[in-house]
Amino acid sequence: MYDGFAHLYDDLMNDFDYEAWFNYIQEIFHRFDKNPVDILEMACGTGNLSYYIGRERYKLTCFDMSEEMLSIAYEKLKRFKNVNILRQNMVDFHINKKFDGVISVCDSINYILDEDKLLQTFTNVYNHLREDGIFIFDINSHYKLKEVIGNNIFLEDRDNIFYTWQNYFDEEKDICEFYLTFFHTDDGENYVRFDEVHRERAYKVEEIEGLLKKAGFIKIQAYQAFSFNPPDSESERINFVAFKI
Repeated sequence: MYDGFAHLYDDLMNDFDYEAWFNYIQEIFHRFDKNPVDILEMACGTGNLSYYIGRERYKLTCFDMSEEMLSIAYEKLKRFKNVNILRQNMVDFHINKKFDGVISVCDSINYILDEDKLLQTFTNVYNHLREDGIFIFDINSHYKLKEVIGNNIFLEDRDNIFYTWQNYFDEEKDICEFYLTFFHTDDGENYVRFDEVHRERAYKVEEIEGLLKKAGFIKIQAYQAFSFNPPDSESERINFVAFKI
């Protein structure tokens, strides 16, 4: 997953404003009077958000499962003495320290397809947080995966990349499957094709909140992403903030 197009990932995600995303996280810290020092970022990918966290001099530990993604992240982050990069899995990561805050962005949580494994992830986060720690993450909403992405086909033609994105939503399992085919060129004439299959689980707000409570989190907030408004039935990205009290 993500290994095939790790080196194209930043081009494909150029419509995401990671600096604005970081500023939103900063707003969450201020809103809840949090001044974290040690931050853990799960599923950091190519380090786009990590860069802004590191630049602000937080003590950042970040991890991902993809070696290809991490190699790109390393090039972005190697200038920062306050950043530590690891190869770990969200479900069973183990780091011999605790953190003031744990962050995961860009719907990484949706990639955990099994509720028991998601509960294990949330429990692991809880155990790696200090008292009064904060956990911030987002998901693609159930509405987005079922109604916007699911059972639709998308095409995109860029200067050096053409790709098709065909999707299927399994209503019985609440899993959206993405079938992606990429054609990439460096010289404008010769193209290389590669295919990827991705799966995301569509979770409802109440399901996420229930699992967070089982993991030990008591105070939980859900927002329409990049705002402090409650999500509605057509919110496409939902941000959660959970507290270890």
